Amino acid sequence: MYEDELAELMAEMGEPAYRASQIFKWLHSGVKSFDEMTNISKELRRKLVENCCIYSAAIEKKLISSYDGTVKYLFSFPDGEMVESVLMKYHHGYTSCISTQVGCKMGCTFCATGKSGFSRDLTASEMLAQLMAEQQDMGIRISNVVLMGMGEPLDNFDNVIRFLRLVSCENGMNIGMRHISLSTCGIVPKIYELADMKLQLTLSVSLHAPNDQIRSRTMPVNRKYDIGKLLDACRYYTDKTGRRISFEYAMIDGINDSIACAEELCRRLRGIIAHVNLIPVNTVNGTGYKKSKREALQRFIDILAAGGITATVRRTLGSDINASCGQLRRAVSMDKAEKGDIS
Repeated sequence: MYEDELAELMAEMGEPAYRASQIFKWLHSGVKSFDEMTNISKELRRKLVENCCIYSAAIEKKLISSYDGTVKYLFSFPDGEMVESVLMKYHHGYTSCISTQVGCKMGCTFCATGKSGFSRDLTASEMLAQLMAEQQDMGIRISNVVLMGMGEPLDNFDNVIRFLRLVSCENGMNIGMRHISLSTCGIVPKIYELADMKLQLTLSVSLHAPNDQIRSRTMPVNRKYDIGKLLDACRYYTDKTGRRISFEYAMIDGINDSIACAEELCRRLRGIIAHVNLIPVNTVNGTGYKKSKREALQRFIDILAAGGITATVRRTLGSDINASCGQLRRAVSMDKAEKGDIS
């Protein structure tokens, strides 16, 4: 609940309005029960127990990368559904990559999440719960959030928007919008809707191909919203928000990493405030995809730079525990193939 919604609830319960602020702060500190709210009366706590619930994420498994300390969590919710989330440490602080759905409907061929199917959307509370569980487990404060875990955020639009407003609330976790990135495979109508809200987050668009032929083969969403429609929406987004878009591009050997692909991508992105994030495709069982060779990566960057487009290669974190892009799965999926320190 937003704080004003809690105030309405307090009025219904015959309680003073200031209780809403107290409860809101307790909830966003990560409490798991109303009994932990020590500055409110036992009678109000009883009412809350009878009428409300607190969503929390239970840690089922935890893997720590022996390479870089990246932590991957397998969380469970009260209904038995599970999601994965990844905590990364950078020089500027801790970044959490959270899930927004249990599974995914999008079916991108290079991603593990969709291979396990789709079960349901996550609530805003369940997204917040992932962050709170990580903070409490590690004894740290998360300063940056990326919605790039399991699921397509714009396919769960209302819950994601509620999460964004809650997580950035001053009386809550107070993580500013400029410290939040939202990734989408290209749900065009929702990009327009998000643009009109003028939130100052970073929009990351999973492009992964310079033309419809390649993109439709690897990303089924392109058959509904082709590259032309997607990039028109991206132009609208940058015009409305003034924010640069980050285009994610998984480099797949022999599929989308040719000179011709790089040149076509330059033409496509001309006129958009853009940055291209090149991601050597990560290993996912059953895809047969291999990451581009180092020479191909550098050649791609050089061609984009010559076309006036900045590009970088994303640093790979947690690859030894399958915590990198496209490697997150549903349910009891931290199988024997995943190496690392297990807690």
